Amino acid sequence: MTLKTWKPHPLYTEIIELLERKGPMTDLELYDLLKGSNEAIGYSDLNKTLMRMEIQGKIYVSTLTKGKRRVELTEKEG
Repeated sequence: MTLKTWKPHPLYTEIIELLERKGPMTDLELYDLLKGSNEAIGYSDLNKTLMRMEIQGKIYVSTLTKGKRRVELTEKEG
């Protein structure tokens, strides 16, 4: 039986910190950076979190080309 444990650093917070530090980026670049720090993350986890954050008004996601999206912060956290 596999037990799920709390992540020490939530995905939501990691995304905000990366976007503050590096500025707008594509969803694939963001996924690669997140995968480097947390190998357990899946692309579906990223998509669910991005959708939740966009609904909350924290980020804006726009389509660049087919299969490629741009992710940027809408407001400064603090």
